Amino acid sequence: MAAFNLRILFVLAFAGVFTLPFVSGQITSNKISGMANQDLPKEKQTTLGLYVTSKEAHAMWLSAPREIKIIDVRTPEEYIFIGHAQMAWNIPLAFQTYEWEAEKDQLKFKPNPDFLEEVQAISESKDTLLVMCRSGGRSAMAINALAKAGYTHVYQITDGMEGDPVSDPESDHYGQRLINGWKNAGLPWTYVLNHERMILPKE
Repeated sequence: MAAFNLRILFVLAFAGVFTLPFVSGQITSNKISGMANQDLPKEKQTTLGLYVTSKEAHAMWLSAPREIKIIDVRTPEEYIFIGHAQMAWNIPLAFQTYEWEAEKDQLKFKPNPDFLEEVQAISESKDTLLVMCRSGGRSAMAINALAKAGYTHVYQITDGMEGDPVSDPESDHYGQRLINGWKNAGLPWTYVLNHERMILPKE
């Protein structure tokens, strides 16, 4: 496992997404990310504290595509119509309902009661998983649930598939998700579906 993690670090360094922090020949941190924990909004932080940007996640996956899995926890609708990373499994943390939630000014989500069971069906607790959602909120919740179930190598893709919204109210793009994210980074994504990688509701 140590050699495997070291190989990932060298691939990321070669890709230019972060600098290897060597001290006396030892790597001082297993938290691979260009973003410090304190820079992340609280809702994106996880109990495992393992963070990568979408670019870093893609480089990690390229280093060991048979050993690393990317899990997209967005709804099937998002996965289908907004697009998804070509190699990503779709295991929703929650499903979209058609019931309006006035307090949040949005449609309600319904938790997926089989989420943990479905992740466990395609992975083991020692496996390296990279988890994404739209922009990092749901993926953090998913990772915390996996950590409670005994998973130890689950990385939060902090900017998700769509990234963060433009916050400048004077911008013509105010509120649009154009800052960071898998799609905005120019990484490979598709609308083409692979039904074997979509874990759909049982009902």
